[in-house]
Amino acid sequence: MPETLMRDVAELTVPGMLQNSVSYQIRLLQIASYKSFEQQMSSHGSAPRYFGLLKIVEANPGIPQTRLAEAIYLDRSSLVPILETLTREGWVERKKSTTDKRVRRVFLTKAGAENLARLEDEVTAHETMVTADLTPAEKATLLDLLARVDRTLRANFGGAS
Repeated sequence: MPETLMRDVAELTVPGMLQNSVSYQIRLLQIASYKSFEQQMSSHGSAPRYFGLLKIVEANPGIPQTRLAEAIYLDRSSLVPILETLTREGWVERKKSTTDKRVRRVFLTKAGAENLARLEDEVTAHETMVTADLTPAEKATLLDLLARVDRTLRANFGGAS
């Protein structure tokens, strides 16, 4: 008899250790949310996967690459190819610091800022879908709890290196 694929997650046995693991649950939801997000945003090149990075650059024009990497938990070496892609696609530009030639600062381009504003509407729609089953108070509580987890990780992880 041929094997059937498990179609209903209710049929799946999830070990208690995973059911009770905040880290596992965050990662699982991140994967699901990311896949849904990427599917809906396919017409914007690689920018949607770096939406958070782009919004941080927008809010901090001229942010040093090192600081940007720390902000999003990336190693500096992992950030460089991302910035190269976003530069090629016209979203960002990198400039040497006027005070320290070793420091590269990141800015949105004019086109990047305009495209990011358009992308924001779609991101907001996706966020609304993801949180549709939460009340505003529940969403605020969830964001507060996640911020607390982030603070704990930053205090103990020490950021990207």
